[in-house]
Amino acid sequence: MPHDKYIGMELSKVNNMIRRDYSKTDIKKKVDDATGKNGWIIGYLAENSDKDIFQKDIEERFYLRRSTVSNMIQLMEKKGYITREAVSYDARLKKLTLTPKAWEIQRLMLRNIIDHEDKMRRNIAEEELCVFFNVLEKIQRNLTDEGGTEK
Repeated sequence: MPHDKYIGMELSKVNNMIRRDYSKTDIKKKVDDATGKNGWIIGYLAENSDKDIFQKDIEERFYLRRSTVSNMIQLMEKKGYITREAVSYDARLKKLTLTPKAWEIQRLMLRNIIDHEDKMRRNIAEEELCVFFNVLEKIQRNLTDEGGTEK
């Protein structure tokens, strides 16, 4: 049965609008090759800098496949954003650590993220945001094993 609006299409439109809006900012020129998922990974590593974070953690946090994360980590290492370091308790594991270059990018991106988040939340009541996030969580559950499909 056809719908008036499709969730996937609307989410895609909003995602494109966010990217377009971001591309207008001054920060884009400074951190151009750290945008997208690289930026989110840098942010995640920064937020969890007090813990050992491994490739598997990135896969789970961002719901990405192992091969995708492996390629991203290799590229981020090549760009000088992260290093892989052995841990004393398991020779097979390499924790991901941000470089000073990535910390500077994180500082710039965080300011930009806060500004964009404020812009997107403008004129939206807190109750509406709660409903919005609850609906997004339900959509995510519907699209995972919990909802009957797999990644």
